Parts: sequence; C-alpha cells; structure tokens
Amino acid sequence: MKIAVIGSGSIGQTLARKFSAGGHDVEVANSRGPETIDAAALEYGARAAQAADAVQGKDVIILSVPFGRIPDVAALFASVPGETVVIDTSNYFPHLSGPIDAVEKGQVESLWVAEQLGRPIVKAWNAALAGTLQTKGVPAGTAGRIALPVAADSPEARRVGMRLVDESGFDPFDAGMLADSWRQQPMTPAYCTELDLEDLGAALNAADRGAAARNRDRMMERFAALTSAPTPAETVELNRSLHT
Repeated sequence: MKIAVIGSGSIGQTLARKFSAGGHDVEVANSRGPETIDAAALEYGARAAQAADAVQGKDVIILSVPFGRIPDVAALFASVPGETVVIDTSNYFPHLSGPIDAVEKGQVESLWVAEQLGRPIVKAWNAALAGTLQTKGVPAGTAGRIALPVAADSPEARRVGMRLVDESGFDPFDAGMLADSWRQQPMTPAYCTELDLEDLGAALNAADRGAAARNRDRMMERFAALTSAPTPAETVELNRSLHT
C-alpha cells in the first residue's frame, strides 16, 4: 500500500519504520519540513516529504499529531479522496492541549477529530504506549500477543486498520463504531494495559465513560508525584492499577 505518516514523533516514526520494513511505500511528513525528519524513521526505505505532497495519491494516511493540533492539519485533507483511509492515533489530554469545549461537554474524542477533518476516520494505535509499539510487536500466532482496538464507522476502513495493526505486530480487535471509541481512550481499562484479545474484549465492555475522565486526572496526579519518569512497564502497571 501507499502510506503517508503525518507526524514524526515516537509513534509516527515507529509506524513508518514498521510499514516501510514490511514493503509498503511510505512517506513521512511533519509541520517543520522534510529536512527535520529523523533518519531513524527513514531507515527501511520511507521517504521524507512535505505534508501537502505526502497526502496525495495514498491508500492510507496515518495521522499521528497531538490531539490539540488536529485543526492545524485539517486543510491537508481538503483534496484527499474520500476512499483514502485516514487513521488517527491521538488522545485527548487537556493538560497538554488545553481543554477543548466540545470534548469537555461530552463529544467522543474520535468524533471530534472526524468533525475537524471533515471526513470519517479510523481510530487505532492510540491505546498503546510508544514503547509498547516499538518493542512488543510479534508475529501473528505468538502466544500472549498484545491486542489493540480498532474503531471506525466504515467496515471496510476498519478492516484496513485491522490489517495494518496486525502487520505492526499486534492482534487487532474490532472495537466497532467511532461513537463507541471512547472505550479505548484514556484512562479506560483497555488503554495502555497490554492485554490479549480475550482480556481486551472484556476491558472494552467494562469501560465506564464517567470514570475515565476521573481516572485520567488521578493518573496525572500520580505522575506529578513521581520523582523520576516511569518506565513503560511501570506505566502499564500504573494504568492497570486504576482498574483493580
């Protein structure tokens, strides 16, 4: 497939590396220009590009920019055909983006993203830490393989997202429609807790939307009290502890 990755942070770089290594035609872009793309993102054949060029002629566009920056990139999608699958990896943390009124009033985060872009999206890879994506992907059929939820309104777009999640080293879980994608947002039981397929389904079903925002704020307080940054493993355990 022809894939554009918009955003060159840890998750964007990791996905660019995985898919170019897997034989896909990948271009990577950010807001600062192709000369600022880290060479590590291009190691397996991905190419740096201007964002406006990268989104043209693609089968899939992976949008991996901070949640609050989504409106800044919306203009890129004005000329992108409707059949192009757009996958968003972002999460809403008001202490980072600032409060967003519509989301604070109850709009599902993924629906807000789709509204800003003016087109349907797929939600994927948002429920895994960057370190998880970098180091814990394994071939299909491996015992204990971590599962990740994929939500979209279009069944075909969801299938594309699930195929790519599988190729990135994780079991894809069909998480249904975007309206239900709050079940994989911070800090639900499915969010960054490294579960297998069976346990992920149970975690999505156990999600409590009201509790998620409270848990998010509790987690920020816990992080603020730490004297050093937690390791990815410690972060996963902190996330799990919210739900036990």
